[in-house]
Amino acid sequence: MGNLGEDQIQGSHETYVKGEVSSIGALISDIANDLSTLMRQEVELAKAEARESAQRAGKGAGMLGGAGAAASYAVLFLSIALWWAIGDLIDSLGWSAVIVGVLWAIVAAVLASIGRKKLKEVQGMKRTVETAKQVPPALKGNEDRV
Repeated sequence: MGNLGEDQIQGSHETYVKGEVSSIGALISDIANDLSTLMRQEVELAKAEARESAQRAGKGAGMLGGAGAAASYAVLFLSIALWWAIGDLIDSLGWSAVIVGVLWAIVAAVLASIGRKKLKEVQGMKRTVETAKQVPPALKGNEDRV
């Protein structure tokens, strides 16, 4: 690129002759390209982590939705059981409805517990936060000191 006696600058893509106008422009172009690549990679990482978190949150919300449906059945069957038991104190059909209602209440409790546990497992975007913290020092040339 230049004479052997000239000072040279090592860039990320090429070696440039120090002080040469065209090499300064090429060096700035390399920096801009590297920064653009870094930002694209950060955005892709953020998207991937957001998708993963959304999937976990969706599973937890689904479990809570199932708990809500089970609770609705519990209320329905307990109401029918109470109605049937009062209306027909001697017949066993009313008590069988109570048993079904209690079973639905147990199902609701189990689903709610599982759903709450799944929602607590959602962690957010830890890797994106960590790598984003490294960007400013990297721009200053201090990426090894983070």
